[in-house]
Amino acid sequence: MNQPTEPAIALDVYRQRRDRVLASLRARGGGVAIVPTAPEVPRNRDSDYPYRHDSHFYYLTGFAEPDALLVLDASAAGDAPRSILFCRAKNPEREIWEGFHFGPEAARDAFGFDAAFPYDALDAEMPRLIADAPALHYRFGASAAFDSRLNGWLDAVRARARAGVAAPGAAFDLGPLVDDMRLVKDAHEQATMRRAADISALAHRRAMAACRPGIREYELEAELLYTFRRHGAQSPAYGSIVATGANACVLHYPAGNAIVNDGDLVLIDAACELDGYASDITRTFPANGRFSGPQRALYDIVLAAQEAAIAATRAGTSFDAPHDAAVRVLAQGMLDTGLVPKARFASVDDVIAERAYTRFYMHRTGHWLGMDVHDCGDYRERGAARDDDGALPSRVLHAGMALTIEPGLYVRPADDVPQAFWNVGIRIEDDAFVTPTGCELITRGVPVAADEIEALMRDAQAPSPRPQP
Repeated sequence: MNQPTEPAIALDVYRQRRDRVLASLRARGGGVAIVPTAPEVPRNRDSDYPYRHDSHFYYLTGFAEPDALLVLDASAAGDAPRSILFCRAKNPEREIWEGFHFGPEAARDAFGFDAAFPYDALDAEMPRLIADAPALHYRFGASAAFDSRLNGWLDAVRARARAGVAAPGAAFDLGPLVDDMRLVKDAHEQATMRRAADISALAHRRAMAACRPGIREYELEAELLYTFRRHGAQSPAYGSIVATGANACVLHYPAGNAIVNDGDLVLIDAACELDGYASDITRTFPANGRFSGPQRALYDIVLAAQEAAIAATRAGTSFDAPHDAAVRVLAQGMLDTGLVPKARFASVDDVIAERAYTRFYMHRTGHWLGMDVHDCGDYRERGAARDDDGALPSRVLHAGMALTIEPGLYVRPADDVPQAFWNVGIRIEDDAFVTPTGCELITRGVPVAADEIEALMRDAQAPSPRPQP
């Protein structure tokens, strides 16, 4: 008989999250929350893309099967169920083709729901569950198809108005509530993310060790993917970026078939997803194991910018603080190397004020990280006073938040740019948990200092000693 292949279920973790949502909804006057998982997506005829659940749904349930939906009823009275799962019914014939499915009864018991129904019963049960609810809580606009289905349930309730049945009198976006919960990682999440980071670091080390002039980008990608699966990760967290030479100046360049040439830098931005949580690492290294002088000059600037951003990352500071710290170091480096002319810019402040640095550094220094590689959560303080330009203040960092720290420099050929730096693209990215006094980097299992990178590659390329006679 087929058995479930999911990791051990942290029953209390998911139940506590559902209870937090229910408590928040009660504080807002009650109502019913509806959280569907993601649909399966066809790849081509008779073939789907590998299934990946909706992150909000998984965060509240731990349930990874498709065709599932969570209902949380914050207005339930007495013994009425407050947490209800809809999922696929048991079907032994279907399991011959697709493998184990829990079915409603087993899922209810295994995942700690109050009640469960077959997914095919949605259209019959949902009008009953939302009838007379004071409010509906749902992520409107996330799925046009599901929005339409929800409107059908509301129409079914409104059709009973003469019988005294009322549709919800208000509707609220559930997204911001769950977004804020997901921003601060609990111990269960942090442990999973550390393990994902360790696997991804091993993959980067393997790719560095395998790199030689003449290898192709896709061969390096293969080293990454092998390591992810070899150590238990379910998939990459995002499409791997393996970029050699000028390709590294394309921020989201996909791993292609370009040949890695002697003298190139190779930029790899790749990491795994483990048990629903992403990691995100970028390293840049010399194809032949030795940085050239110009490459090393720019690399050290980016590394110094990352160190400044790391020093600025701690509870109580703003999300913008690491970016601002990195930009100042990068701007000074641009002046020092001639990427921006001192004849035009008298100081770092001038470079920053005129945003001249964006020619070579055009992205932010980090993003939230969690179930999604670009995780949910506002980067601005909702409800705070706006400044004179109408902007909300940057979000304040709190202990337990997870984010990336990833400055870079990208130099395309141009007549006013020193030729020694042409086609050099560098990014250094690590994952961090915010702490009360700073941040904890969880991806330093792969070298970041230039000398350490060169040492790893030198050791990997050294011939194995012959056995003694």
